[in-house]
Amino acid sequence: MSRNFSRKGKIAIFFCFFLLVDFISKYYVRLLLPKMSALYTLYPFGGLPVFQNFLGSSFSINYVQNRGAAWGLFSGMPHLLFYTRIVIVVALIIYLFFFNKKPNQEIPLFFIVTGALGNIIDTIMYGYVVDMFHFTFGSYSFPVFNLADVMISLGIFWMFLLSLRCSSCRSR
Repeated sequence: MSRNFSRKGKIAIFFCFFLLVDFISKYYVRLLLPKMSALYTLYPFGGLPVFQNFLGSSFSINYVQNRGAAWGLFSGMPHLLFYTRIVIVVALIIYLFFFNKKPNQEIPLFFIVTGALGNIIDTIMYGYVVDMFHFTFGSYSFPVFNLADVMISLGIFWMFLLSLRCSSCRSR
């Protein structure tokens, strides 16, 4: 068990780097950019343009305060959302370090935990999650997100792919 924990400990240290990058990126967005608002009606909406009208899409770095979950869901229930996030992260950490017997699930679980911790840290420090990546596709404005959200989505997608692979293994 200690050998396995050591491997997970090394992976955890690697993911601390991602957590730090997430924290620093959010810190500088808060420090350097004005909060995105309806006052900025034209691209890049008060943010920094990265590219505009490339194959019908645009990308900018903006500062958005998200008081909810993905797409601002549950923004009217901040305490419930905060404590639910903490319970889920603690449960995932316990599962990851003490019950998970599948090494191929470690990295996607670490992605999910790291991203969730990044958003929990924001909520503790600022009272909201800092979002910054803003894509528009034609007239559609995709919800603004952050690096922590990318890590959570990547981890969930990876776990989904693993479950598909495992279900096809059992059907043979």
